[in-house]
Amino acid sequence: MSLEKNLAYIGEQLKSLTAIASPTGFTKKATEYLCEQFQKMGYEPELSNKGNINVVLGGEGSPLVLTAHLDTLGAMVRSIKENGRLRPTTLGGHQWNTADGENCMVFTRDGKMYTGVVLNTEPSAHVADENIERKEENMEILLDENVNDKAGVKALGIQVGDIIAMDPRTVITESGYIKSRFLDDKLSVAILLGIARAIKEEGWKLNRKVSLLFTVYEEVGHGGSFIPADTEEMISVDMGCVGADLECTERMVSICAKDSRGPYNYDLVTTLSEIAKEEGLDYAIDVYPHYGSDVEAALAGGYDIRHGLIGPGVYASHNYERSHMDGVMNSYKLLEKYLTR
Repeated sequence: MSLEKNLAYIGEQLKSLTAIASPTGFTKKATEYLCEQFQKMGYEPELSNKGNINVVLGGEGSPLVLTAHLDTLGAMVRSIKENGRLRPTTLGGHQWNTADGENCMVFTRDGKMYTGVVLNTEPSAHVADENIERKEENMEILLDENVNDKAGVKALGIQVGDIIAMDPRTVITESGYIKSRFLDDKLSVAILLGIARAIKEEGWKLNRKVSLLFTVYEEVGHGGSFIPADTEEMISVDMGCVGADLECTERMVSICAKDSRGPYNYDLVTTLSEIAKEEGLDYAIDVYPHYGSDVEAALAGGYDIRHGLIGPGVYASHNYERSHMDGVMNSYKLLEKYLTR
């Protein structure tokens, strides 16, 4: 199987994954889909009580866990207004100023789904005297249903606590650019699917025991707080940051040296960067001042592990995000060499 074919597979899996709404706390359909993909490959995924997925890829000794998260940003119905509109509350670090005018879906507890649009309380330029600040209390969901009061909304089966998911609008251009909501972190989930597929089809000889962990509460801080007891090393495969004062671009693999919770394992960062350099990969070592990862949740949970963080460069995080297939390729190759050298 050629690298080109596997990158195409990763792109198709990204589209499938982003098409499944999975805000934190509402990830069952996404985990079911992922388990099905691994079972088709011949693996035996295990689902934890919490909803995380663990998949042993093979190998022996010095257990390594690669982790990515399936949960995304989103919202929940906080209250139903008298005018039939919904007041939302945030799930994770969702930024309302990026969602004004976005199409969305509302999922009820009895299995129904209704479409709608996110708008501020006075969105019309021909009506408002001044712009409304895009903050949570000024945002509302307008349902695409003929309802204009609270009773009408409740009659649809919508209630407080229902999940609100934004339209991902996933596009991969001919030039290789990837545009979508929730590249954080479904792009890396797709990369790990590609790694698992290559191990089976190409017969990679793994240099240690390698497992994948897909978490479902990363966006609220405790996704990776429970991991296999034998884990010695854990690498979070998450988005690489692109922005001011950073060297990473959308076409690179990012290796994080430090984030808001402190430095990553010095020797592991050094090893990953040396491999990237030796292989001629386009990479950057960066510091992320506003970032936390699943491996740090594991450390906070008391696990004695070496920890690292890598991922394809993603611009406009927690917004309508953008990456590139070159960033996917560089991330994939770095992981391949780290697992087989």
